[in-house]
Amino acid sequence: MFHTAALLVTGLLVSKVTEAPIWWAGWLFFIGIILFSGSLYVYSTTHIKFLAMITPIGGVTFLLGWILLGYGVLKYL
Repeated sequence: MFHTAALLVTGLLVSKVTEAPIWWAGWLFFIGIILFSGSLYVYSTTHIKFLAMITPIGGVTFLLGWILLGYGVLKYL
């Protein structure tokens, strides 16, 4: 839920600021949502254990997205 809001804020920031870290943060949030939420959804419906192992990769992309978003905003200020 919070990462969707971060993705929306990142989209608004990209329209105003052309910093590359903010652009990359948006992509990392998008990839994180697909990997984290998508793998949990598919795992819960199919019980394929391999998909549960992908979930932490989505969490790492969320963390990287937050770091790049913070860096991009601080760089812009």
